[in-house]
Amino acid sequence: MGQPKRLLSSLFLGLLLGPSLTFAAGKCERMIATGSPDAPPFLWRDPQDPKHLIGANADLLKRAAADIGIKVELLYAGKRSQAVDEVRSGRMDLLVDAPLNVAELDSLDYVHPPISHNDIMLWKRRDQVQPFSSLTDLAGFQGAASERIRLTSPFSATVKEHLRVERLPGLTEVFQKLMLGQVDYVFAGRYAGMAMVQTLGLSQDLIAQPTAVDKPGLYLALSFNSACNDSWLRGQLAKKMTESAASDLSGEAVTRNLELWKAQLLQPASVSAPNK
Repeated sequence: MGQPKRLLSSLFLGLLLGPSLTFAAGKCERMIATGSPDAPPFLWRDPQDPKHLIGANADLLKRAAADIGIKVELLYAGKRSQAVDEVRSGRMDLLVDAPLNVAELDSLDYVHPPISHNDIMLWKRRDQVQPFSSLTDLAGFQGAASERIRLTSPFSATVKEHLRVERLPGLTEVFQKLMLGQVDYVFAGRYAGMAMVQTLGLSQDLIAQPTAVDKPGLYLALSFNSACNDSWLRGQLAKKMTESAASDLSGEAVTRNLELWKAQLLQPASVSAPNK
């Protein structure tokens, strides 16, 4: 009787454990991620290895993936629109810096909370008398921003409807115009703007208003067509993003990568350029 009982017990345990073992065996073990190649300090091409992306978001994703037990590789997929297409199609699994976009909800699963936030600041010349304490103060003045800056939809609509903001190829042109008095103010990311102003030697001449005018979140976004996209992975990533935000890992990663990017800006040859 002992042996049949043991056999029955084994079969019973097998029925209980079978689904979880099967699920574990089918779990994604490797992800390919991509994103903007020119969004420092969050993400940009590695000058030493241009096939890969580096930055604060890359560091945070790699840390989360290691804790979960998944290998991840951050690959350059071309300009941002090309990176989005690669993920939509499922040729790559994940965007690592996706702004929340309603139009993308048909092809991407956004992981909440965001992996990082990009504070958009209003910059002006230090000697300007205009207070610019609110957006209404900007009416009648000329502004500028990089063509590649990403704003939240409500703020973008406000800018388009009420303000005159010229779009320029990059931050170098944006801040040079501000310094020359050709525009009255600039919208630029806190960290990218800070690094560019320092690099151009304009820290004594240009300042940012103390409060962010916009704060777009940058999200992990899994493709509907990715073999890795399942509820277990989305839940694990959401847990890790929540832990990251609570422990300020995101802030530490941004600070570390800001210094790295600033050092790279001082080097003559680089595949990355400031854009926000």
